[in-house]
Amino acid sequence: MNLKEMLAAAIKKFEAAETLEEAETVKKEIDEIKQKMALAEVKQNTLAALGSQNTGGDSVSGNAPAKSLGAHFVKSFNDSSVYKKGQRFDYAAPEYKAAAPHVTPSSIAPALTDVDTNMVLQYRRPLVIADLFGTESIKGTSLTYFVESSTVEGGFAPVAEGAKKPMISFGDPTAVTESLTKIAAYYKESDEIIEDAEWLASSIDNRALYLYDLKEEDQLLNGSGSSGNICGILNRSGIQTATYTDQDDIFKAIMSVKNQSGFSADAVVINPADYQTLRLKKDQNNQYYGGGFFYGEYGASGMVEQAPIWGLRTLVTPAIAQGTVLVGAFHNGASVVRKHGVVVEMTNSNEDDFAYNRVTIRVENRVLLAVRYPMAFVKLTASNPL
Repeated sequence: MNLKEMLAAAIKKFEAAETLEEAETVKKEIDEIKQKMALAEVKQNTLAALGSQNTGGDSVSGNAPAKSLGAHFVKSFNDSSVYKKGQRFDYAAPEYKAAAPHVTPSSIAPALTDVDTNMVLQYRRPLVIADLFGTESIKGTSLTYFVESSTVEGGFAPVAEGAKKPMISFGDPTAVTESLTKIAAYYKESDEIIEDAEWLASSIDNRALYLYDLKEEDQLLNGSGSSGNICGILNRSGIQTATYTDQDDIFKAIMSVKNQSGFSADAVVINPADYQTLRLKKDQNNQYYGGGFFYGEYGASGMVEQAPIWGLRTLVTPAIAQGTVLVGAFHNGASVVRKHGVVVEMTNSNEDDFAYNRVTIRVENRVLLAVRYPMAFVKLTASNPL
């Protein structure tokens, strides 16, 4: 007796049952027979699929090649026996192999070539400003520090025996509060990028983080201090300002940093156009002050491609505008204060990303600039081009 005959006989016994106990016993027998039949069908379908996997898969019924992905899915789902009425289920069909060969659409044919996954990067400007300053971190959302007042009334003087001594009074220190500024952006990528770890890392490191650092550098140097912007060093109240016409004025600014703050200047920031003008200056004998294009100064050996100005570390960068030179004791005069490191987050649930198989990547950080010694910096503005 085969399984179908056994099932028919069990159903007749169920119909003839006279007691509840007898009916429950027969029902269990019927369930066991159905499970055996389902297992037998799965085995049969599996063997059939193995025997025809080169012919394009199964049809909705029988073993003929499936004509569509839908037919393949329905047949596979029906064979799986995962569906039971009133119960939740999850199902993924096996890979579908089309019965007929696919014709490559002309629109994507050019893309079906070997692909070099190494991205050809555009020019990346060297980032130099943030590294000049000291670095700190905070736990709160703002930082308050006190700047000593330069106001002093009275002073020491020689005093005769028994005479009244002179009194000195100091001005109150100025409280300066800097609030963290959030620098952030987001961008979208296809969610296939998640499957390629190297590509995802490249997307974050070589594009997003570079653009973040670029904006942070601009804020530290040129930030307006309004509308949520950092107050950059060039717009900071209390720094020294002067005009310049030649290299002598840059040296005077170096000395002014020492005289007014007590710190020694450690860097000069200059625009490439201004540095070029300075570097190509000649004396009355038509010799380059900084050395010619084959030799060093006045024919001496040891030419330096980007010679330092007055021996100081010289940062030649378009981050600073042409016609402006910044001289300062950067490390001692100010600090970049960060709440934490740069945070990178990713989701596929933003807007309609899920519907379009995209992910949104967000990059952000919170930072402020604490300038405790404004007099340690001199902003030089050209009265005439170098």
